[in-house]
Amino acid sequence: MSKSKNRVFSRKFKLSAVQRMLCGENVSALSRELKVLRKDLYRWRKQYRLGGVDGLFPRVGRPPKGTVAGAEPGATKRPAADAPLAGAHARIAELERKIGQQQADIDFFRAALRQVEGTRRANVERGVTASTKSSKR
Repeated sequence: MSKSKNRVFSRKFKLSAVQRMLCGENVSALSRELKVLRKDLYRWRKQYRLGGVDGLFPRVGRPPKGTVAGAEPGATKRPAADAPLAGAHARIAELERKIGQQQADIDFFRAALRQVEGTRRANVERGVTASTKSSKR
């Protein structure tokens, strides 16, 4: 593999590599032959599947208005019909977090109770002093 940084590949080079991968060629052998990292080949294939030939060379700069950042190319904002469903998913996630916090609190208090019960002396027989002294003066 080449150790040089910022190597720039042509559209034709990337497209031929992706097409060879899609035809079933061994990725490790292709990587060695082309002197390209395997992770780059997999990334190119993913970009090609998401955006076609134009996906191999993503746009530089700000995305066009109305697109979702981090989504596949050409994706637009979700329609308003998904808004109630998204709100429900957010509420479910919030309640699951709350349940998790309550479970953590319960586990903490159970452990504290076990520790307190373990440190108290048992009043098994008559005449044995209690764990605490009487408050009488």
